[in-house]
Amino acid sequence: MKKLFPAILACVTAIALVTGCSSSSSEEGQPTPPPAPIAKEPVSKEPAQPPGPTGEKKYDKAPEMQIDKNKDYQATISTSMGDFTIDLFEKDAPITVNNFVFLAKDKFYDNLTFHRILKDFMIQTGDPLGTGIGGPGYNFEDELNNGHKYEVGVVAMANAGANTNGSQFFIGSGKDVEGLEFSPNYTIFGKVIEGLDVVQKIAAVPVKPNAQGEKSLPEQPVTIKSITIIEK
Repeated sequence: MKKLFPAILACVTAIALVTGCSSSSSEEGQPTPPPAPIAKEPVSKEPAQPPGPTGEKKYDKAPEMQIDKNKDYQATISTSMGDFTIDLFEKDAPITVNNFVFLAKDKFYDNLTFHRILKDFMIQTGDPLGTGIGGPGYNFEDELNNGHKYEVGVVAMANAGANTNGSQFFIGSGKDVEGLEFSPNYTIFGKVIEGLDVVQKIAAVPVKPNAQGEKSLPEQPVTIKSITIIEK
């Protein structure tokens, strides 16, 4: 089983993208946050379940298409450290945006933590377990090469391989995220248009080693309070 992650490894002369390796550091200040392996959440074969003891919601399949691609969608994410707004790319990544909108409206993301923070790379959330192995109970396909770049403020899905998207996503918080251009395997579905300072404030919180030894677990939880979807 693999964890859900975007992975990046810095070298002296170039940045190479890798997966399934442990964290390392660079005296040059280069990006060095290859994520620890994250277990892929098994697909549930049961009907939608009510929240269990952990509050984790489960669904039997990915949502049917509900968004109107002729409308413009935005999402305001209210966190314990402030709010930021994402412009969603409903025309370029309709399946992914539809999934995000569905989960947000169903309050799936409410009270979830940013379980993985790498200051110069990204902040990751969307796992109901807070360990990197949780998800909604289903997977859906990638929407890659959709005309957008990995850059600060970008919002993209975390995954455990091709077509394993679920609920976890990350937001680029530093220039290291640009290294994903060498291995563009994570569906980009939005970009922060307001409150980038909040994203970078979250990215700057003190972190400690997680269960895999990667120094990316916030010492104090940072949580999503709610997500408001705006249709225009």
